[in-house]
Amino acid sequence: MDSCKIHENASKCNMDTMECFMVLSTQAQKISIATLCVLFGTLCVFENSLVLYLIYSSPRTRKKPSYLFISSLALADILASIIFVCSFVNFHVFHETNFSKETFLLQLGGVNTTFSASLSSLLLTALDRYISISRPSEYKLLMTRKRAWIALGVLWVTCATIASLPLLGWNCCTLDSTCSELFPFVDGNYLSSWICFVMVLLGCIIYAYAHVLWRAHQHVAYMEKHQTQVGKQNTRMRMDVMLAKTLVMVLTVLVLCWSPVLILMIYSIFARLSNHLRKVFAFCSTLCLLNSMVNPIIYALRSKELYSSLRMVFSRFRRQPKVSEESPEAESTHKSSMIET
Repeated sequence: MDSCKIHENASKCNMDTMECFMVLSTQAQKISIATLCVLFGTLCVFENSLVLYLIYSSPRTRKKPSYLFISSLALADILASIIFVCSFVNFHVFHETNFSKETFLLQLGGVNTTFSASLSSLLLTALDRYISISRPSEYKLLMTRKRAWIALGVLWVTCATIASLPLLGWNCCTLDSTCSELFPFVDGNYLSSWICFVMVLLGCIIYAYAHVLWRAHQHVAYMEKHQTQVGKQNTRMRMDVMLAKTLVMVLTVLVLCWSPVLILMIYSIFARLSNHLRKVFAFCSTLCLLNSMVNPIIYALRSKELYSSLRMVFSRFRRQPKVSEESPEAESTHKSSMIET
C-alpha cells in the first residue's frame, strides 16, 4: 500500500498501477478467496436457476407480479455471481492485467449493474408487499403485469446507466482526479455517489418493510381475535403475513452481508486504508455472493407455492427411476401386495 501511493499517483492511469490493488500476497489467501468464490458462485447459479425454473414452470406463479420481481432478483443474482467470480478471481488470484482500462471498467460496470439490480428488485418486491397489505382491495388494479414489466425495465436501465458512468468518462483518468483506494480507475466522487444510491435503496426498503411488518402484526392480532371467522380474507391475510416475514428474512441477510463492504467503502472516502483493511475488503466482498446464495434457500423454505412446486419436482424424479427399474417380478410382487391389502 505504502509503496504504491495511490493518492499521489492518482493521475497515473497506466496498467502498472493495477498491481497496487492486488492485495492478496500469500498462496493461502488466494486459495481461500478462490474457494469461497467458486463455492458460493456455483451454489448461487444452481439455486437461483432452480427458483426461475420453479416460477416459470407453474402457470400460477409466473403470472403474478410478485414472482416477476423475485424472478428479476434471481436473474440478477445469477449474472452477478458469474461476472463477479470470473473477474474477481481472475484479478486477485491469477493477477491478470492483460486488458485495457475500458475492459476493466466494463467488468466493474457489469458487477455494479447486476448487484444494483438485485437490490432494486428487492425494493420492488418490498413495494409490491407494501401495496398488497396497505391497499388490498385495489392491489390487482394497481399492480398489473404490464406495470410490473415497465417497473422492471426502468429498474434495469437505471442500474445499467449508473454503473456505466465510469466507462463513459466519470473516472479519475479522464477527470485527472483522486482515484479510489479500493477500485482501479474509479473516481472518488463517483464511489461516494454510488454509495449514496445504495443507501437510498436500503432506506426505502427498510421503510417499506417497517410498514409491512406493522400491518402484518395487525393482521395477526385480527386473526387471533376472530379465530372463528374462516374464509378467503383470512387466507389472504395469512399469505401476506407469511410473505412479509419471508422478505424480512431476505432483508436481514442482505444488511448483514452488505454492511461490512459499505462500511469499508465509506471509511475509504474519509481516511486512508491500510493494506490489512484492503485485504479484509476483498474477503468481505465474497459476502455479497453469500447473500445471493441464501435468498433462494429462504424462498424454498418460506414460500408455500415455491415449496410445493419443489416437492412436485422431486417427486417426479423419484418416480422416474422406479418406473424404469420395474421388472415382471417387481410387478407381480406389487400385485400380490395390492391383493393382500
